[in-house]
Amino acid sequence: MKFINIIGTTGSGKSKFARQLAQKLDLAYIEMDDLFWLDNWQEPTDEVFFEKLKNKMDSTASGWVLDGNYTRTMSLKLVKIDTIVWLDYSFSRNFFHLTKRSLFNLMSQRKLWKNSNNRESLKLLFSKQSIFIWLIQQYPRNKRKYQMMMQNPAYQHIQFIRLTSPKQAAEFLQKIKSV
Repeated sequence: MKFINIIGTTGSGKSKFARQLAQKLDLAYIEMDDLFWLDNWQEPTDEVFFEKLKNKMDSTASGWVLDGNYTRTMSLKLVKIDTIVWLDYSFSRNFFHLTKRSLFNLMSQRKLWKNSNNRESLKLLFSKQSIFIWLIQQYPRNKRKYQMMMQNPAYQHIQFIRLTSPKQAAEFLQKIKSV
């Protein structure tokens, strides 16, 4: 476990889990949302995003914990990933966590990522681009996609770890020996 990708639907707690795992293993933490989002919710081209991700992964050759899905980057990530940890929590748990996180971010108005000026807003939460709509649309798709990945012969060189509750995730982190 040296090149790890934490995946899961929005609201699953990928970022917190990935940071904790990276700290425990003394590996670099790479937040894909921070690499992706530009100021004012602008999206980069795939070429720009892939270059940022590749540079970040290459600059931490001793190992990293990558936080995020971004399926379109899979071919780039597969060059190095040896482990995928899937936070496969219930829809209701993800929805609750997303609501709590969104309300906190809305009230605090803190920047969501260090490399952009993006903040939570009511307008965004209730728009067609709402993260809640994203959750509703992506939850069943992600579940099918990740189950298929685990069974796909093309990914058999990768260790898949599927955690189905925050309790399991906490137990997993506890079992990891600190470096």
